[in-house]
Amino acid sequence: MVKIIVADSKLQCEHLLGQYLDESHYDTLIEEDTDCYMESLFGTESRGNEDRIAFKFRKNWFSKEEQDQAYVGLREAATESQNRGQAAGPRGEMLGVEGRGGRDWVTDYELEVLDFLMDTSGKLIDDVTIASIRAKYAGAPRSSSDETRGSVWLRSKVCEQYPEYFGWFDKWVDSLDGKSEEEIVNAAKTVATKWVSSTNYAKSVFSGVAGWYDRYPRIPFGRATTYTRDNFDKFKLSFPFLQSLDRGFKELLPARWSNQKKAAGKIDPKFVVPDTVFTTITVNKSFRTAAHRDAGDFADGLSNLLVVGSGDYTGGYLVFPEYRIAVNVRPGDLLLVSNHEIIHGNTEIKLTRPDAERISLVCYLRENMLDLGSFDYETTREQYVIDRRMNKEHKHHRPLWNGVSPGMWDEQEWYDYLETKLGRDTVAKYHPKACAESSSLEDLFG
Repeated sequence: MVKIIVADSKLQCEHLLGQYLDESHYDTLIEEDTDCYMESLFGTESRGNEDRIAFKFRKNWFSKEEQDQAYVGLREAATESQNRGQAAGPRGEMLGVEGRGGRDWVTDYELEVLDFLMDTSGKLIDDVTIASIRAKYAGAPRSSSDETRGSVWLRSKVCEQYPEYFGWFDKWVDSLDGKSEEEIVNAAKTVATKWVSSTNYAKSVFSGVAGWYDRYPRIPFGRATTYTRDNFDKFKLSFPFLQSLDRGFKELLPARWSNQKKAAGKIDPKFVVPDTVFTTITVNKSFRTAAHRDAGDFADGLSNLLVVGSGDYTGGYLVFPEYRIAVNVRPGDLLLVSNHEIIHGNTEIKLTRPDAERISLVCYLRENMLDLGSFDYETTREQYVIDRRMNKEHKHHRPLWNGVSPGMWDEQEWYDYLETKLGRDTVAKYHPKACAESSSLEDLFG
């Protein structure tokens, strides 16, 4: 018997984005087979309408063998990452996972002190002093900010002057006592500009990606993820599990599955998990996600959340605060969910053994992969970048150059390279304008 829920309304929860969710954000906990539909729109009935599905949940969908193989095939894809943004939650006190990171946030206190020291407009305004700023933050955590990203100290720069790193900031501030205003301003500007990383970081978590990925400005070619490339035989162990997921998707949401199947058919099969509609798998290890919406998945299909492993944990409920509902997803369960439309996040995950872990998976089709060419074309783009980077005589070459430059894919150098590798027909297919311009010149000077 499947429980049916149709929401009456949707709460406004934008203020929760980036924040952790807990028992106060749900009234109903789902632990049985359930179909949940979003609120009706424009008088149209939501029940049974796949376009209005919030989630479909089925207990014990996967066999033990499928789960065990997926666990071995995917768990090592989760590595320390600072690229989960809002889902990583409030940034906390340390950047590294569980306080082990080598980087330290520039705190609100430190920022205010630096601003004060660099201020040349007159420091007696409002009776603000270093002492008053310290008193303001006395007893506060190292980072009281709810922001999910922030700047970090370059520890190597700091340690050149303060080998004993911890507590260095206040020692540095105290060292300015007795210096002239100009000396203080210059010292503060040096610290603010030279000792702070220009990179904006998010909190570290254990998360990674298996399968295949689309182009990125610095990596302008479709490719296997690093984990998949280096561990393909292990990755293949997950295929029966992913194929069982695909069957469940097709059975429970045939229209959404059909949409995604058509999209997958436009992508080179070498970029798709065999006999599925999935290109990519996000793997999280004991990672409590904060409230967020997913991005990058195929909008007309659907995403999912699955858990594999021993199940030696409590909590980790997936909460949908806009509908005041949570789902207790355990190993072997199937949850199809509109992740890119509905705000969601986990409650606290409590591991019940020292070596326990919770491996969660989100399998999807990356929408931008529809922009890729064939596997051979994307592989040639990759080799072109490598060849340019290795060519010390190239006009763009410089130390640490990665082989990428603006406009490189619209230059004759690329067209000629592509033609030598895959032939003129391939150039005409992916760059018809280049061939048209070439033909015009041949007609003019032929």
